Amino acid sequence: MPFSHHSHSGQFCPGHAKNSLEEVIQTAIAQKMQVFCLTEHMPRGKEDFYPEEVGVSTEEWLVENEAAFYAEALRLRQKYASQIKLLIGFEIDWIRPESLKLIETSLSRLPFELFVGSVHHVHTIPIDYDASMYQQAREAAGGTDERLFEDYYDSQLDMLQKLKPPVIGHFDLIRLKSDDPNATFTKYPRVWDKIQRNLRFVASYGGLLELNSAALRKGMTEPYPKEEICREFLSMGGRFCMSDDSHGIDQVGFGYRQVLDFVDQAGITVLHYLDLNLSGEGPILDSRFPLTRIRSVPIEEVKTASFWA
Repeated sequence: MPFSHHSHSGQFCPGHAKNSLEEVIQTAIAQKMQVFCLTEHMPRGKEDFYPEEVGVSTEEWLVENEAAFYAEALRLRQKYASQIKLLIGFEIDWIRPESLKLIETSLSRLPFELFVGSVHHVHTIPIDYDASMYQQAREAAGGTDERLFEDYYDSQLDMLQKLKPPVIGHFDLIRLKSDDPNATFTKYPRVWDKIQRNLRFVASYGGLLELNSAALRKGMTEPYPKEEICREFLSMGGRFCMSDDSHGIDQVGFGYRQVLDFVDQAGITVLHYLDLNLSGEGPILDSRFPLTRIRSVPIEEVKTASFWA
């Protein structure tokens, strides 16, 4: 039964991930996953290329790559329809004002079924790429983790308000390269206020906060987001889904048993997942995605899935 709402492949995310899209899907099938969302990165402007992309990629190639990804994802969904439910979406990069136009273009160009709303940059500088770039972003924010965290959550709110993403990606990614990635956010009252503010907004429109296991493979003690954030969101009536944020076959389903233990610890009793329903039954997740439905399943039922065997 377990599912993932956030994944990447080396085929369409070169230099950042490994393996073909089909190999990733085959791995999810072998693990007996029920739903697997395909969410490669959206095209970005050349000013936001990562170091390994400079001089190699072009804006035109990224647009062509997105179209090729969608076509291949559609082919593979048909090929493996009897074995797994695949939803086709993308992960956004909220970087600068022009990002909104790029995201809207992707949404209008292809009939995607979801997108993951993520912030990987603050002051247009990547905050999860390496320690050096994180330091640059921190200096641009005022020189401390606290100030950078504040700016991150302000940028995230801007993204949330303008786009209302169906799935919110790694809500507290900002802690990854910080001085103490496992520290409580409550030690910074202004940061905690902004976290609560953003959570209230997500809860108000019904967005799904992903429990993202990538934090575990990157050495942190809790998935994204931390337990304190999950408990706060839960108190607001917030809803959660699961994601592995895999970047290749060795990361599909990684850390899910730890996430399951974490869910119990955080007091989460129900998980949600996305599904396609061509017959029109069930609650719609978002009017922009009329075929995408949102389902719920009790944690006790999740624990009985063949995935864990």
